[in-house]
Amino acid sequence: MLNDSKQLTEAQRYQLREVIEREATAWAVGIVTAAEIDKINILRASILAMHRAVDGLKTRPQHLLIDGNKFTPYPGVTHNTVVKGDATYMSIAAASILAKTYRDDYMMRLAQEYPMYDWQSNKGYPTAKHRAAIREHGVTPYHRMSFNLLGEEPKQLELSFE
Repeated sequence: MLNDSKQLTEAQRYQLREVIEREATAWAVGIVTAAEIDKINILRASILAMHRAVDGLKTRPQHLLIDGNKFTPYPGVTHNTVVKGDATYMSIAAASILAKTYRDDYMMRLAQEYPMYDWQSNKGYPTAKHRAAIREHGVTPYHRMSFNLLGEEPKQLELSFE
């Protein structure tokens, strides 16, 4: 039943997380902050989180399989990138499940601290209700300021050649 986390229900992801944590040779979750994402961009922050996860492993891996097509080499460990790897390799699917469930847990903690943003339902995705809360209450330290928080179209630069 191990599969791409997006193809599983929330209940299935949490059931599998228990199995992964119990049965995996080693596992760790890497975390980056909203401020770090704003500073270095989402792709580089994702790679940084992967590096932090590898740093947290109790067993040093011999090789890394990375979901996607971009990765910065981890010192002393070879790697391969695999587009849609979470649908192909069990280890990538397991990592995807851990990442998704731990992020969902984080969003639930934020929802307790800031209930008006509806993070328990939107899990950080910019819904109309979430954007309305930003308009009414402003942003929190957990919002990514580099993200188009209100979903407004960027203003077009008008040039005149008179």
